Amino acid sequence: ILKEVKNEDLILALKGASEELRNKIFSNLSSRAAEMIKEDLEAMGPVKLSNVEEAQQKIILIVRNLEKEGKIVIGGGGEGDQLVI
Repeated sequence: ILKEVKNEDLILALKGASEELRNKIFSNLSSRAAEMIKEDLEAMGPVKLSNVEEAQQKIILIVRNLEKEGKIVIGGGGEGDQLVI
């Protein structure tokens, strides 16, 4: 999934993410890539919530497309249209 997501979208999406989710993402990156993204997050000033949500929606769309292509399997556990990865 992370290979398909643009860095700027990932950074924006993480701006509104919980610490737990950030750590999960960082643990799936190389230590160098994780450090670079952490630095970018720290250097980034305030951003509009709509920009964060737009970046998160782009990532959700990528995930759903990868699932349709059979490249990933998404587990259940979400309610309604919530996506649980």
